[in-house]
Amino acid sequence: MRILTIDTSAVASAAVLDFDPQDLARTARVVANFATKDTRSHAEVLAPGVKSLFTDPVTEGPALDAIIVGTGPGPFTGLRSGITVARTLAFTWGVKLYGMMSLDALAQQVFDTPRYVDGRAVAPLAMADFVVATDARRQEVYWAKYSASAALIDGPHVGPAADILPVQVFGAGAGIYAQQLAAGGCVVEASFSQEQPTALELGRAAMRKIAAAGSLEGAGFLDSTPLYMRESDAKVPGPRKRAL
Repeated sequence: MRILTIDTSAVASAAVLDFDPQDLARTARVVANFATKDTRSHAEVLAPGVKSLFTDPVTEGPALDAIIVGTGPGPFTGLRSGITVARTLAFTWGVKLYGMMSLDALAQQVFDTPRYVDGRAVAPLAMADFVVATDARRQEVYWAKYSASAALIDGPHVGPAADILPVQVFGAGAGIYAQQLAAGGCVVEASFSQEQPTALELGRAAMRKIAAAGSLEGAGFLDSTPLYMRESDAKVPGPRKRAL
């Protein structure tokens, strides 16, 4: 099975992964991937970045079983760019499109990252329930709570970091608001305090869901509706006031 994943909830990123759902541990392979460091140039770099992943004639459509797009939560402009590209490619290429919460990508990365002592992996990075958080700007974070096995427990939410109860917190949101989180009894993992969701980690999380369910259809993916979590700043103008 081959999937294309796209995520623009923070950085612009895309990845192509190949795997056999019946033997994920031995067959999972990253065919190609790209990710920017910039969180504000999604529209300019995403389409060329996706094109660079394929050797197939892109106009004819590469051999894909599905496109999976990160639905956020994230800022309006970034999410819109990624979801629009994903929807366009799915329609043009005739490929099924699925959505997946972007915070799941960070949770999967936490789950896959061991804790090292003296150069040896000694334990998982998260030993119990944990939270992943990204920057929502306006002095707030997007966050969700997961079990130690990276299963979603609660969320997503948007709000002040101080709203998060005492727990391990991972991700760029944790790094930005480390003082507020520490004041509330949370533990910020310094080695994981700059991480953002990427399409590569979203793809790894998607592979696990597909392997566990045995099929794309049974994996419980979302549709591609964006999780903006806030009302749009743009408002339709009201009627003009009378001058007299």
